[in-house]
Amino acid sequence: MRKSTQLTLIPVMFCFFAMGFVDLVGIASNYVKADLNLTDSAANVFPSLVFFWFLIFAVPTGMLMNKIGRKKTVLVSLVITVASLLLPLFGNSYELMLISFSLLGIGNAFMQTSLNPLISNIISGDRFAATLTFGQFVKAIASFMAPIIAAWGAAASIPHFGLGWRVLFPIYMVIGILATLMLSATPIEEEPMKDKPSTFMETIKLLGTPIVLLSFIGIMCHVGIDVGTNTHAPKILQERLHMGLDEAGFATSLYFIFRTLGCLSGSFILAKFNNRAFFYVSVVMMALSMLGLAVGESKAVLYTAIALVGFGNSNIFSLVVSQAVLSLPDKQNEVSGLMIMGLFGGTIFPFAMGLASDAMSGSQIGALIVLSIGVLYLLLMSTRLKANANN
Repeated sequence: MRKSTQLTLIPVMFCFFAMGFVDLVGIASNYVKADLNLTDSAANVFPSLVFFWFLIFAVPTGMLMNKIGRKKTVLVSLVITVASLLLPLFGNSYELMLISFSLLGIGNAFMQTSLNPLISNIISGDRFAATLTFGQFVKAIASFMAPIIAAWGAAASIPHFGLGWRVLFPIYMVIGILATLMLSATPIEEEPMKDKPSTFMETIKLLGTPIVLLSFIGIMCHVGIDVGTNTHAPKILQERLHMGLDEAGFATSLYFIFRTLGCLSGSFILAKFNNRAFFYVSVVMMALSMLGLAVGESKAVLYTAIALVGFGNSNIFSLVVSQAVLSLPDKQNEVSGLMIMGLFGGTIFPFAMGLASDAMSGSQIGALIVLSIGVLYLLLMSTRLKANANN
């Protein structure tokens, strides 16, 4: 890789770190639930609301990229994200947190839609999936740091200006501002704008392409498992092991630690080995984790299960998105928008998990049943992936 390319990737990777801010909603919803004494269903409105905006804004963002370019669209997303992180500094009321998480979801919808195809302007197609996976590794660092920072803020003797666990918001806000400044100062050569960008309906019609539709549903399941696990893993530990929230919150960090390790190793594995086999092994690990979470009664079994789902789910996004985007080279912006619209699964899964849990008298087995449906779909999808390593 040329040195100039490496230097260009540095601010882009800072943007991937900022992309990981959205995952703070998992642990944040648990703290808001405790602060405001909410039910599972009410608390799960927060992660559900964050990912609801992907359904609304992902495809329009793909259309916006055709008009103003990918880099400018990423910069818009960063500004919205920074604004979302500013609001919790003024309180933690239910209404204020709803607005904050809505802006966080909108900013992330813009960012995920535009940042992934921006990579294709920097890295050639044969290393696209591997570079996306490295970006996911950087994103995962922000994800697993969030519960640690929140727990530190909640437990520290210093009151952190009265913010407590919400101290993670100004910390991430400063990083978001830094990413904005770095990317704005970095020249990136993009493809010429389309003379006639695709309309909304023309983009939606791409779901009629089998690989695009399969990938869209696959992304829904991937992010549903991701958000569902980092939201409900602490609840499982609280239910089975009677832990307090600060201690149980480590489950979210553990998930993202192993997801980070999976992304780091995947960035090398994907560059050399069979994508289909790697996808299949990843999903089998997730299936084993569902079994462990369902029957585990000890810290060792439950922690192992959480680690397995974190590692297994780490490369699904890159494998699915790279195959979908590269399958229609002249429609990359539009396909990227559709794939990010699939992150709406982060709304459906937590909402369904909360309802299932409440329906079973608060038992997390209900939530695990919903997660297992997503894992089963990915297992079936593994038979349809292309086998070549560098799609």
